[in-house]
Amino acid sequence: MLKRNTPSGMLNFEDIEAQGEKVSDAEFAVLKQSLDVHEVINMQYTSGTTGFPKGVMLTHYNIVNNGFNIGECMRFSENDRLCIPVPFFHCFGCVLGVMACVTHATTMVPVEIFVPEKVLQAVETEKCTALHGVPTMFIAELDHPTFEHYDLSSLRTGIMAGSPCPIEVMKRVIRDMHCDEITIAYGQTESSPVITQTRTDDPIELRVSTVGRALPQVEVKIIDIETGETLPPGKQGELCTRGYHVMEGYYKMEAATEKAIDSDNWLHTGDLAIMDENGYCKITGRIKNMIIRGGENIYPREIEEFLYTNLAIADVQVYGVPDRKYGEQVMAAIKLKEGATLTEEDVTSFCKGQIANYKIPCYIKFVDEFPMTASGKIQKFKLRELAINELKLEDIESS
Repeated sequence: MLKRNTPSGMLNFEDIEAQGEKVSDAEFAVLKQSLDVHEVINMQYTSGTTGFPKGVMLTHYNIVNNGFNIGECMRFSENDRLCIPVPFFHCFGCVLGVMACVTHATTMVPVEIFVPEKVLQAVETEKCTALHGVPTMFIAELDHPTFEHYDLSSLRTGIMAGSPCPIEVMKRVIRDMHCDEITIAYGQTESSPVITQTRTDDPIELRVSTVGRALPQVEVKIIDIETGETLPPGKQGELCTRGYHVMEGYYKMEAATEKAIDSDNWLHTGDLAIMDENGYCKITGRIKNMIIRGGENIYPREIEEFLYTNLAIADVQVYGVPDRKYGEQVMAAIKLKEGATLTEEDVTSFCKGQIANYKIPCYIKFVDEFPMTASGKIQKFKLRELAINELKLEDIESS
C-alpha cells in the first residue's frame, strides 16, 4: 500500500484514479483514438552489467504480446498466484511479471524489496503457484537458514532468468521448492525482453540445460561471429532474433541502434549460443565476457557450471583479468554457503583433472557479495575493475 505522503512531482494511485473521474466519455474516446499500438510506451534502461546503461524504447505491441506469450509458456490462468520479488521498473517485473499476469487474469503478489525470508513467507501465506527471480535470488532463498520451515508445496511454476541459470540451482528449485514446472526465459531489454523460454511440459533435461525455444512469432538464428553466416544446428555463434519483440531503438543513440539491429531487422544480442535441431538453445557465454588466454578462447559459463557442482559453493562468477604473458588469465570470485570452508588450494585441486588446465582459475577470491545492478544482476565488469586494482594490474591493462 502506497503512503499518502508521496514525493513532490509524483502521483499516488488514488490520485490518478481520481483524475480519471474528471475526464468525460467524449474526451476519453478522442484520446483513445489518438493512440497507436506501435507508440513507445516504456523506456527501459539496459541493466549495465557490461557498461553504461542505454535507454531502450519499447512499444505497447512489444510488451503486451511478449507478456502474453510468456504467460502461455507457464500455462497461466485465473487460478494462478505469482510472487514477484523482482522490481517492476525492470523488464522482469514489468513484462514477465505484470504483463504476463494481466493478460491471463493471474493474481500478483509483489514483494516490495527482496528479502529471502519475505519471499518464502509470501509464497506460504498467499499460497503462490508461481515464483520469479534471478539465480542469485533463488540461491539466497534455498540457502536461507529458515528455508525448511516454510511450506512451498503450492508452487508449480515460475521463471528463473536475468542472468545465466546454473543447472545445479535449477535442479534444487525443482526438487526443494516443488517447482516441477519452473521455466527458464532468455532475452534482453532490447527484445521486450524474452526471446526463448522453456515450456512446462518440456523434459526435465531440456528445462535445466537449455533456455528453451523461440516464443511464438519470434525468429532466432545463430551466426558466425566472424563472417555473419547462419550456422547449422550444433555450432556455436552469436544469437540473433527478429520479430514483434525487437525494440524501436535506443533513445537518442542512432549509431548504437544501427549497430544492434541490422538492415534486415535482426537484433544482434552479443550472446554466444548453440541451437539444436529442434530449436532449443544453450547460452554458452557473452562475446564481451569471453576470455582469450594465450590464443585459447575460454567461456566463463563452462567454468562456472563446473564450480557449481562443488557443494561448498553457493555462487561463483568467472571473468578475465590482464596478464603480461598470456594476454588474460582466468579469475573466479566465489561465494561460499553458510558455514562452508574452502581454500584457494581446495578449489584448484577440485578443478585438476576435471577441466582443462588452462581453464583452471589462476586467481581465486572469496567474497561475501557481488556488485549488483538495482534489478539483481551481477556486474562482472566491476568485479574485473576491482581485481585489476587489488592485483595491481593497471599497467598491463593500459599497455
